[in-house]
Amino acid sequence: MVVKKININKTLIFFLFAHLIIWTLVPSISNTNLPLDTIEALAWGTNIDWGYNKHPPLSAWFVEAFYQIFRNQDWAYYFLSQLFVVIAFFVVFKFSEDFFKNKTFSLISILLLEGIYFHNFTTPEFNVYVCQLPFRALTVYFCWRGLKNNDISSWLLFGLFAAAGFLSHYLFIYLIVSIMIFFVIRLTKQKKFHLQYIIPVVIFFILISPHLIWLVENDYITLTYALHRTGLDEQSYFNHLIHPFVFLGKQIGILIPFFIMFLIITSKFKTKFNLKDKKLLFLLIINIFPLILIFLTSLFMGVKIRTMWMSPFYLFMGVLLLYIFQKNIVLKKLKYFLSVFFILFLFSPMLYFYISITQTDKRTDYPGKKIARIVQNKWKNNFTEKIGLVGGNEWQGGNLSYHLKSRPKWDNLLESKKTISLKNIEGGFVIIGDKETLSQICGGIFFEVEAQGICMIGKKK
Repeated sequence: MVVKKININKTLIFFLFAHLIIWTLVPSISNTNLPLDTIEALAWGTNIDWGYNKHPPLSAWFVEAFYQIFRNQDWAYYFLSQLFVVIAFFVVFKFSEDFFKNKTFSLISILLLEGIYFHNFTTPEFNVYVCQLPFRALTVYFCWRGLKNNDISSWLLFGLFAAAGFLSHYLFIYLIVSIMIFFVIRLTKQKKFHLQYIIPVVIFFILISPHLIWLVENDYITLTYALHRTGLDEQSYFNHLIHPFVFLGKQIGILIPFFIMFLIITSKFKTKFNLKDKKLLFLLIINIFPLILIFLTSLFMGVKIRTMWMSPFYLFMGVLLLYIFQKNIVLKKLKYFLSVFFILFLFSPMLYFYISITQTDKRTDYPGKKIARIVQNKWKNNFTEKIGLVGGNEWQGGNLSYHLKSRPKWDNLLESKKTISLKNIEGGFVIIGDKETLSQICGGIFFEVEAQGICMIGKKK
């Protein structure tokens, strides 16, 4: 039989390394510049804080940590992103071993995830959604281990990784609420409360409390941004119907390759649901309830659910389907499944490479290195000190900060539109943005690069 010839552990390791290497190399070769969200995180990371104007802090902390090691080597941030992906895959595999007697099922549950483009095509851009992936996997893993063993270490780690997930992106709260629903169901049935259940709650709130304080002190700026992104200000009764069902349609479309792969190894879809099965109930709640809660949010509030927000939501979907239909899985068809898997596994990076090379108007085609080189040369010819501060939005200013030798701190000072002069700037300062605006407010050397205005202020030679 084909299955007997497969060494599960070696196959898993080979797959994880192949994914890591391919998805690090392809964007490193094909992209001229880092993607938008990665540059934004790098800009925020120059000022370590408990939050930023768009998101909680963790994604910025991780890219800043990598910058301290690798500096402005683009490949390092593609590697960081894939490291988060493969860690999540590995944790899901370890989690699934407790649900299947046959480890082949655990392997299939991971390979199925390559059929969801959130886990490959979109991952070169390290952002808050990729940042969530390992913490989502680890939160579920240690929650289950805590339920199984009721040991203090599992409950501590459950609280730790749940906090890390929340500090990556607020939508992580949908998983936390779903897990709370599971605990309510469990307590209702058992009518017995363990004091250890309090441990993750305490750890969670201790770890997120600095961010909550920051949030209050900054007028809930990240929440305001998040609500603005949902289109909540666009009031219409039709939104309560259009947005949730558009969301539902997009999710079905995204999951088509995943379901095709699953269909190949499934003989039929008849099965019996036993909700008294604790494992099944747990899998249903961590997979389905977050989706239901998102759908209900869109339905009752009339808000848009952006497609990328759902990136971390499907990590355990393969485990769920295989657990429900495990009696209907035909392992003799595994070779056909693997054939389709390899096609998708190779097609996705090839498509990414082709789009990256042929389309020349993307963010990743931005001439960030060229602009920084010109700025660096002009600065060297005119000023004596290092560039200590860069102004401009996260994209323009963030690129300058990332590419300049001194790695100046970033600040979006153009928002105030005040006159900029040497009197209110400490150290060397460069600002990039709209050329007409900058030409009027610049109190130093002004010039244009790639249709953008540059203003430089510092101690002249």
